[in-house]
Amino acid sequence: MAETGASPLPPTPPAHSPLFRAEQFMWLTARVLEQRLFSYHFLNGDPDPVETALDAYRNQDGGYGHALEPDLRGPVSQPLHTGHALRVLDAIGRCGGQRVERVCRYLTSVSTLDGALPAVHPSQRGYPAAPFVPIVDDPPSELLATGPVVGLLHRNEVWHAWLFRATDFCWEAVESLEKSHPYEIEAAVAFLDATPDRPRAEAAADRLGRLVREHRLTALDPAALDAYPVAPGYAPGEHHFPHDFAKSPQSLARAWFTDEEMERSLDFLGAEQADDGGWPIRWRQWAPTIALEARPVVTIEALRILKAYGRFVG
Repeated sequence: MAETGASPLPPTPPAHSPLFRAEQFMWLTARVLEQRLFSYHFLNGDPDPVETALDAYRNQDGGYGHALEPDLRGPVSQPLHTGHALRVLDAIGRCGGQRVERVCRYLTSVSTLDGALPAVHPSQRGYPAAPFVPIVDDPPSELLATGPVVGLLHRNEVWHAWLFRATDFCWEAVESLEKSHPYEIEAAVAFLDATPDRPRAEAAADRLGRLVREHRLTALDPAALDAYPVAPGYAPGEHHFPHDFAKSPQSLARAWFTDEEMERSLDFLGAEQADDGGWPIRWRQWAPTIALEARPVVTIEALRILKAYGRFVG
């Protein structure tokens, strides 16, 4: 019998359930941050340890670095690292206050002339980075980096001067898209799902959904992947599926797909869990550490998507 006053043990997922297998994978391979984030999402963990672990990646300039996003190595703050940090803070209900004020000051300092974010700031030069991530002296604004950050800040009702021009940039970028690629579309959805102008967002999402289907940017039948092209510059087999765009039933992107298409996509996602309990990454693995650090992130996301759609995980 437990001693009086002892902390209750976290619940144990049913043996051999997807969640149980994933838990073993997380304890075996994940960074402290992902271990604590997994505990928060699935084992009734507290948000404080998540935030403590995330603080290890924060720099004096208010941004985040230290390979928080595994494809960019080194200590320097980067927009993609900082966007990753905001997703963590959003997930635990801590995306506000002074911590986000500091983030917004960092975002202002690294923005381009049009007030938006580059994918990679030139400070990355000299540190290892994925070969498919160009490092240039005067990088352009990217919807890929800006859209998710703006969306997260709007969803958390953060108001900061940086948001005004960055929001305008996102609207212009989204509404002018004629050709794109899956990651950019995902960034557009992250913006549209949270921007305050809902009628405008719904109209833009409807147009993007037609573009995704017309350009075959998503694999609608996972059993026939050879029938779907992989975007230029992507790794062989780096397909994207309906669940990648519509990460929850509430997403505007859910309307892009029939019930049958979404069910096939979720079936495929569930079946992707590997024997070790984790989910694979589909992008190019250019260094040994990439899969090791990225797979726990992908595993948490897969479980959250499945759970959001009411699929049994454990």
